[in-house]
Order: sequence, then structure tokens, then C-alpha cells
Amino acid sequence: MVESLLRLDWSPEQVSGYLKRENLLSISHETIYLYVWADMEAGGNLYTHLRGAFKQRRKRYGAYDSRGRLAGKRHISERPENVETRETFGHWEIDTVLGKGSRDCIVTLVERKTRYTLIGKLKARTIDQLNARLLQIIKRHRKSIKTITADNGTEFHGYKSIEQKTGVEFYFATPHHSWERGTNENTNGLIRQYLPKSKSMTSVNQHQCNAIAAKLNTRPRKTLGFFTPEECVYA
Repeated sequence: MVESLLRLDWSPEQVSGYLKRENLLSISHETIYLYVWADMEAGGNLYTHLRGAFKQRRKRYGAYDSRGRLAGKRHISERPENVETRETFGHWEIDTVLGKGSRDCIVTLVERKTRYTLIGKLKARTIDQLNARLLQIIKRHRKSIKTITADNGTEFHGYKSIEQKTGVEFYFATPHHSWERGTNENTNGLIRQYLPKSKSMTSVNQHQCNAIAAKLNTRPRKTLGFFTPEECVYA
């Protein structure tokens, strides 16, 4: 049972928490890690399902954000209080994620209360590409999207067109304050398990994006009491 859940790309902590929640097995995540390392030493491949298996860490230093400025944006401090406190469903954070060696990228949206994730493929990180895909996503999930909080990337500078066509309100984080969209930043880190920085996104299609989102939405999360985002959305 533990092995089958690990092969779904669940972390040892997620496996442990889920099994305890369902009263199926009491096992610590430390014990599961020991099992994974023992399997690796015996020639097994369970370790390849861990998110940090192939991650190369490096120091990051501050850099000037040269992607542009846009006047008239609603600052994140103007959001309704229930968005900040995660009391109600329907408030999302958005970002774009690049690969290596091409203009192709993805747009990610994560709902703040449930951590439910949506991913769209873009041929380039431009206003036109972003708006076209985002309109498709909002149309498909219209009743579920009330507000969107973005960073200051120029690809989001066409937000007024989205607002006019859908009624969804945009808010923008403070420049260089990535923690203001921490839910999205964390989700992008989870997506990197499947789309690492070293991978070109040229060959990635929308079907693959949907499959990655489905993986994330059916994983138990510690912050959700080891329920899955999908369970929280449809509860």
C-alpha cells in the first residue's frame, strides 16, 4: 500500500498522513523514507518518485525585475479580507513558468482555500497568449473564479481585457515580494517535479498540463489535514 502511493508521486509525509487519516496504517514518514533509501540501495526506483530526487540546488541572489511596470493596478492590499484569510472559495493566484531553450511556457492558477490547481500551455509568455488561454480557463470554470492575484510580469498587463470580458477582478502583488503569492510559488515548485527547469516545454501539450494538474489535485496535503484539493473542492 505504501509503495503504491509513493508511485503516485505522493511524498512520504503525504502517504503517512493519508493512511493515518483513513485508519489504514500508522507509519511515520521517517520510516517510509528509510524504506525508500533501502529500496534504492537494493537497485529499486522508488526514490525517483520523490520531488527532490533530481533537484540541483543553487544560491539565488536578488535581481532587478526588468519586466515592466503598469499604472492603475489594484494592489494586493485592496483585496477583500476573506481572500486574505482563505475563508471563501474562488480566489486564485496566477503565474507563468518557463522551461529551457524555447519561448513555450505554462500558466498556473491555484485556488487559495483548497490549493486546487489549473495549468494551461502557452506558446510564448505574451499578453496575447496569456489572455487567450486564461479566457478559455475562466470560461470552463466561470463559477469558481472570482479574483486572481498576479505578480508584475508584463504578460499580465492585458488584465483589463480579461476583467471586462469575465468580471473577474485582478490584484497585483508588491514587486519582489514573492511570499505574497506563496501558495502559487509552492505549487510551481511541485510542478517542477514534472517540468524541471532543464526541460524544454516545446513538446508539452495541454493534455499533459491537465494530467499534471490532476496529479496535484488528487494528492493529500498536510495543510489541508491530508485531504486532497479535489476532495476539498467537491466536499
